[in-house]
Amino acid sequence: MTTLADLDSRVVNCRACPRLVAWREDVGVVKRAAFRDQDYWARPVPGFGPADAPLAVIGLAPAAHGANRTGRMFTGDRSGEVLFAALHAVGLASQPTATHIGDGLELRGVRMTAPVKCAPPQNKPTPGERDNCRSWLVEELALMRRTLRGIVVLGAFGWQALLPILKFAWSVPSPRPRFAHNTTLTLDAVDGGAPLTLFPCYHVSQRNTQTGLLTPAMLEEVLRHAGRRTGLLEDS
Repeated sequence: MTTLADLDSRVVNCRACPRLVAWREDVGVVKRAAFRDQDYWARPVPGFGPADAPLAVIGLAPAAHGANRTGRMFTGDRSGEVLFAALHAVGLASQPTATHIGDGLELRGVRMTAPVKCAPPQNKPTPGERDNCRSWLVEELALMRRTLRGIVVLGAFGWQALLPILKFAWSVPSPRPRFAHNTTLTLDAVDGGAPLTLFPCYHVSQRNTQTGLLTPAMLEEVLRHAGRRTGLLEDS
C-alpha cells in the first residue's frame, strides 16, 4: 500500500520540468553569499508534517534560497519565519523557528505542502509546470483523505491551483469562487467521505508582510480559526 513516505521519496526524484530542474540546480551551485558554505537541497521539496493531519497548509512553491536550500517546506526564509512563528503562537507547531531539517520542529496536526514542488525563477511557475506537478498534490491529498478536514490556502496562486485538484473527492462550485482572505468555503464530498473546509489567507511573502497586507495577527486569526474548525484547537 502506498504511503506518504513512499510518495515523498518519488517526489524528490522528479525531473519533469526542464526549466525548473535547471533553475533549482543552478541556484544550488551558485548559492547566495550568506549560505556559501552550505550544501543546497536543489531537488523537489516534499510535504512536511504528520500523515494523519486533519489540516493542511498549502502555499505556492519552494523558495530558491529557502526550501530549495534546506529541503523542507517554508524552512530557512523570511516567509517561513512569519508562518512558523504564527503556527507556534496558536499551538500548531512545537517551536517558532524553522532553520533546517533536524532542528526539532514538529507540526501538530498540520501537513505543509505546495502545488509546485520545485523552486521556480522569480517565484513564478508557468501554467504547464503547475499542471505537470498536479498529480503529486492529488496523490498527496488522496493519501490524507481519511483525516483531512481543512486546508489553509496561502495566496491566490495556491487557490487557483488547488480548486481543480479537489474534484477527485469534493464538489467544487462552478464558476470557481474567487480568493478572499479570511473567508471560508466548505466543499461537500462526492466520495462518501467528510466535507472539506478551505481557509484562504494572503500569502506570507516578504512583500505582503512588509507592506502590512498580512500582519502576524491576521495570520494567527486564520490559523486559529482553521485549527478550531478541524478540531485541533479548543474554542476559547
